[in-house]
Amino acid sequence: MANELDPRIVQVAIEVDGVIKTYDQILITATGTKYANPLQNSAQITLTNLDRVTQDYILSETSPFNLNRTPKTVSLFAGRESYGTTLIYRGNIISAVVSQPPDLTVTLKCLTGNYIKGSVLARYQPGTATLSAIAAGIAQDTNTILNFQATDKNITNYNFSGSALDQVELLNNSGNYNAYIDDNILIVKNAGVPIAGIARVLDATNGLIGVPEMTEQGVRVKYLLDNVSRLGGELNLKSLVYPAADGSYIIYKLGFEITNRDTPFYHIAEAARRL
Repeated sequence: MANELDPRIVQVAIEVDGVIKTYDQILITATGTKYANPLQNSAQITLTNLDRVTQDYILSETSPFNLNRTPKTVSLFAGRESYGTTLIYRGNIISAVVSQPPDLTVTLKCLTGNYIKGSVLARYQPGTATLSAIAAGIAQDTNTILNFQATDKNITNYNFSGSALDQVELLNNSGNYNAYIDDNILIVKNAGVPIAGIARVLDATNGLIGVPEMTEQGVRVKYLLDNVSRLGGELNLKSLVYPAADGSYIIYKLGFEITNRDTPFYHIAEAARRL
């Protein structure tokens, strides 16, 4: 009943010719998966009865025959009236498909950081540089905000050439670290340690749906969308039906199923048990 009295909000912001257009009154459906590793976060966003100007722009600009390679960015926000919206996903539109009339539906397929994937560069740090300084340079190259929570160390003769996005994988392999891009943030943290200050307490009274599913690494759970859960964040789980799953976990994969006019409004999290 509480959720029925606290209406959901779903918004999509699309950059059209340098201007951000935000939509929340049309039918919006979105699914996606985000990873706490160098894999690109993906999403599929469906918009019904989008205005003709934006629709034509998206279809023409994302055509494989269009030589304009500037990034086409989309941002998905969701939440409830009581606490406002939270950024759920941000990425580049890589393709768009339109349905047949009368209800014109545009389906966007998106990948985070796809534009910078095509940016080839070379970076060299003579002598010794700290991991945090190298990460700051990678954040600049990937146009992200750095959140560095790892144990710093010195790197000798750092040398890289290739895609700007591939630097994240190199950073991830520099030691016992997790390095990944979450929307517009480059996160670098110690492996096996959650992001500081972020913990989702989850049980049947505050959003848990069904019974937790045990996995090789920990647990897979489905629960109502919230403004707390983050990739790399802590998940404190308590299940009355399956108490063996109780405990503290670190989210390494975070999916979402969202719509503003139907049932889905979920997170699907896969998390590793904290040792």
